[in-house]
Amino acid sequence: MSARTRARTGPGANALGTGVPAGPEAPRALVDAVRLRLAEAGAEPTPARVAAALRAQGRLLGDSAVLGVVEALRSEMVGAGPLEPLLAEPDVTDVLVTGPDEVWVDRGDGVERTAVRFPDAAAVRRLAQRLATSAGRRLDDARPWVDARLPDGTRLHAVLPPVAVGCACLSLRVVRPRAFALPELTAAGTVPPGGDRLLRAVLESRLSFLVSGGTGSGKTTLLSCLLGLVGPRERIVLAEDSAELRPDHPHVVRLEARPANQEGAGRVTLRDLVRQALRMRPDRLVVGEVRGPEVTDLLAALNTGHEGGCGTFSELRLRSGSKGS
Repeated sequence: MSARTRARTGPGANALGTGVPAGPEAPRALVDAVRLRLAEAGAEPTPARVAAALRAQGRLLGDSAVLGVVEALRSEMVGAGPLEPLLAEPDVTDVLVTGPDEVWVDRGDGVERTAVRFPDAAAVRRLAQRLATSAGRRLDDARPWVDARLPDGTRLHAVLPPVAVGCACLSLRVVRPRAFALPELTAAGTVPPGGDRLLRAVLESRLSFLVSGGTGSGKTTLLSCLLGLVGPRERIVLAEDSAELRPDHPHVVRLEARPANQEGAGRVTLRDLVRQALRMRPDRLVVGEVRGPEVTDLLAALNTGHEGGCGTFSELRLRSGSKGS
């Protein structure tokens, strides 16, 4: 064996003699350089493109090393990165990130820490900004927080430093594709024994109601379930700040609010949606997460002939003596 061969196969070299670790532990500087080059070209991190980007930098790596860089890049550039496996777990309702090595999940029994890690705080920030961009929202120093819905329905909330101390904070709420049935909620203890009969009677009598509770208490889950019990000949019109309700019903019209663009134009508020919904012949007017002045339009509708309307609220503030209170 020649000295050159021994140098290539000595400690620290990979099986292909490249001197670069294979697998997902590719050097951070190398991954960052390739990521920047692909971003400038607007290209996906395919093996061929990664290999070309490496060659352009004078790096000739083996197949294992190239695949390691591809895996690291896909973790940062596609989907929710290292959080994807957590979001895919059927029992996970929330994924929370408070630091590079502080990733938590809630499986219905309170938050628990996971083994998922980010390389550094900058990686958390990049993921937050990329997710915000995929939702059509802006997240930067000028607008350091975002509340949006991702294309797959996942609810995103993110806050950047210095508003969030130390590291960007990410909160991802998983929205399941189907609504629970009332017997399921009763069996799980969400609805107390006998409560299902009361809820069915409220719906059949076309009474108006609001579901109140704290964040994550199951307001949206319960309301989606109840809307599935509405008669199939009724038209449900939903107005939501972020579309989360998934009623199992054949006739649902969904309206979602929209923030202003970077020029400050194009904003559509929840109050705008409530007013439009009233003109769409709703049999059931539903407002998700009532938080502000839209409550006046909702209450006006519920008191002027729109029976059976409903909604949820957890942050409703009505100041005594304020306009519209």
